[in-house]
Amino acid sequence: MVGDDWRISVDGGTCIGAGICAGTAPAAFRLVNGVSTPIHDTIDADDAVRAAAESCPVEAITVRDAAGSVIAPEP
Repeated sequence: MVGDDWRISVDGGTCIGAGICAGTAPAAFRLVNGVSTPIHDTIDADDAVRAAAESCPVEAITVRDAAGSVIAPEP
């Protein structure tokens, strides 16, 4: 998966600020005013980011591949 670009988005209206994403993938997420925010919109493929999206209790995080297909959370 190295070299594949992924796009990360967080629905700020859905996010409850649990912080699981920042704890699971601290290089990709931070909490800003109690809401998760991606540090970069586009990243290299990263299993920690996929795990963070899968762990979000309200599914506020979406990870997509370069073609726009949803990688996480799994539909």
